[in-house]
Amino acid sequence: MSHSVLIIGSGFGGIGMAIRLKQAGLHDFVILEKADELGGTWRDNTYPGAACDVPSHLYSFSFERKTDWTRRFPPQGEILDYLRHCARKYGVLPHIRFGTEVTEARFDAGDGQSNAVWRVSTSEGDELTARVLISACGQLNRPALPAIEGRESFTGPSFHSARWDHGVDLQGRKVAVIGTGASAIQIVPEIAAEAGRLVVFQRSAPYVIQKPDRPYRRWERMLLAAVPGVYELSRAKIYALYESRAVGFVKYPRLMKIMEKAFRKGLEAQVPDPALRDSLVPDYPMGCKRILVSSDYYPALNRPNVHLVTDPIARITPTGVTTADGTDHEADVIVHATGFLSTDFLAPMKITGVGGRELNDVWRHGAAAHLGITVSGFPNLFLLYGPYTNLGHNSIIYMLESQYRYVMGCLGALRKADLDWIDVRPGVLDAFGREMQERLRSTVWETGCASWYMNAEGKVVNNWPGFTFAYRRATRRPDPRDFRARRAAPLATPGTRA
Repeated sequence: MSHSVLIIGSGFGGIGMAIRLKQAGLHDFVILEKADELGGTWRDNTYPGAACDVPSHLYSFSFERKTDWTRRFPPQGEILDYLRHCARKYGVLPHIRFGTEVTEARFDAGDGQSNAVWRVSTSEGDELTARVLISACGQLNRPALPAIEGRESFTGPSFHSARWDHGVDLQGRKVAVIGTGASAIQIVPEIAAEAGRLVVFQRSAPYVIQKPDRPYRRWERMLLAAVPGVYELSRAKIYALYESRAVGFVKYPRLMKIMEKAFRKGLEAQVPDPALRDSLVPDYPMGCKRILVSSDYYPALNRPNVHLVTDPIARITPTGVTTADGTDHEADVIVHATGFLSTDFLAPMKITGVGGRELNDVWRHGAAAHLGITVSGFPNLFLLYGPYTNLGHNSIIYMLESQYRYVMGCLGALRKADLDWIDVRPGVLDAFGREMQERLRSTVWETGCASWYMNAEGKVVNNWPGFTFAYRRATRRPDPRDFRARRAAPLATPGTRA
């Protein structure tokens, strides 16, 4: 089956891109989704306490406002419902093929008499073709399980936080949570009151700041819906506040010292035990790793049934976790809150471009894409939430909307200039990669810690080293000089051009 555009993934990236395609009058597209439901990370992460750490008014599409969020920071279920609503309202659902995982995509340059296409193979054994291939897989979609000796030997329930087993009853049981990242700090407070004994294994202490969350009052929701401009003002205010944080992240990392002092003061107020408090002080500059937000994580650690363990894990046994000091920590259930394979991007899919080059091989020393969107040697392939587009300070939805516009500009160029394909020039991609690495060196992410922003070689490949409005300006429209192109075959099949 042939399409003009094929999108991989139906999270925020895929749904938003599909809406923009339909608004532009392009209806010949398909979304391939490996799961049985849309939603991406907000479908997968159903663990207790799952919620966003960006305010709801900003963590939503600018073109589809929602004035009746129940809280300032939206919970997982509400975000998923919002995405379902968007897909229904804009007629995206009929374009989604659920339960269809992409295993391979190969660029076929054509023979001069026919146009180039991407040949996409699926887990069902089908092959689809599309002139344009858009990856909306995101960066946080493949759970990372730690290589701990004996992990498979544990006899009780054991699962990753993104694959939460809701059939497991934690009431009164001994629970081990491995990890203290963004998922763990939401999980621990929720299950602390339920578990008989909860042991939290911390490899590296995170910075956790207060989360100014609260329910929206009924009159506030009515005001947002009824008075023109109030919602937009709220969104703009939140954006400006969060954008200002980029000054410390990417311009003057020394400013993070001010936030560090506030963090320590808050920690002292929330954790009265000096020994426990000392264990919760990070040994790296604030912002080097992801800053977490929670108002109930530290209070949960004060509970008598909750125990923080900072000794390294030596192995997992059939009955629990053994640390390097020889202590056996019995457990009935193990939760791996150990993050994601964030720097692998399109893996494990096999993406083959011009001349048989495989994307994973091209990226063996670190993923790179011009503006996080295009890769030289892979014509008509566009990435959403690709390398160098993650943030430490603002909403990724803002970045995605910038990318939609850029991709639509590229599709418009294909159509208007009657082009078969466009491919970013190698020199343009290389220059962008050098610029990113040079700018990243002066950011807080390069101040001496290991984080999920880095690949195995210690190279930061995830984050945008600047303001989001600067990224929007850079992606305002594609520059024709950045691309090489080939004109469409004269006998192209009608109706197949993007």
